[in-house]
Amino acid sequence: MGLVKVHQRIENACEKAGRDRDGVKLVAVSKVQPIERVVAVLQEGHRIFGENRVQEAAGKWPELRERFDGIELHLIGPLQTNKARQAMELFDVIESVDRPKLARTLARLMDETGNCPPLYIQVNTGEEPQKAGIAPQETDAFVAECRELGLPIVGLMCIPPADEAPSLHFALLAKIAARNGLEKLSMGMSGDFESAIAQGATSVRVGSAVFGDRVYS
Repeated sequence: MGLVKVHQRIENACEKAGRDRDGVKLVAVSKVQPIERVVAVLQEGHRIFGENRVQEAAGKWPELRERFDGIELHLIGPLQTNKARQAMELFDVIESVDRPKLARTLARLMDETGNCPPLYIQVNTGEEPQKAGIAPQETDAFVAECRELGLPIVGLMCIPPADEAPSLHFALLAKIAARNGLEKLSMGMSGDFESAIAQGATSVRVGSAVFGDRVYS
């Protein structure tokens, strides 16, 4: 599909929802994409990218940052506590804070280093056992815990179940965010981001529609 067409879809979805296009950020999900595809998107002028794994991002983005200015890198996959320090150094935003142990680790590292990137809490809206994330009914308490630790929580993120209507999960996430005073919502992927925008997404995570199908080695 390509970057231009994705931007057009976002613009159309914003217009339909009566929203300002500037209120929705496109996070191009570059995980396991060949480097030449990532470079091509950078050369088109895009600067906001999402990666699932710290190790993969560390092998790719330091060099790309030297070649291209203004890159904003989001961690959108699970974060192990032993990779937290590296993640805080590498990423501009961490979207997958999903458990108290990780929150405490990030708070300790923030105290040690004096800084921490903006954080999103991942909510397991479908309460799927195989997926990371805080259960919806536990999210309010976890937001409060993170705030007590001094963490810069700015929003919520979710990945709806594949076999359920995503709009219900997007609406749930928006409701939880609103009652906790959180303005940012990371939700929606290549197949459903129009629905996410209709429900208030402030960023959408789009991979295959931007880059083409992923290439797994």
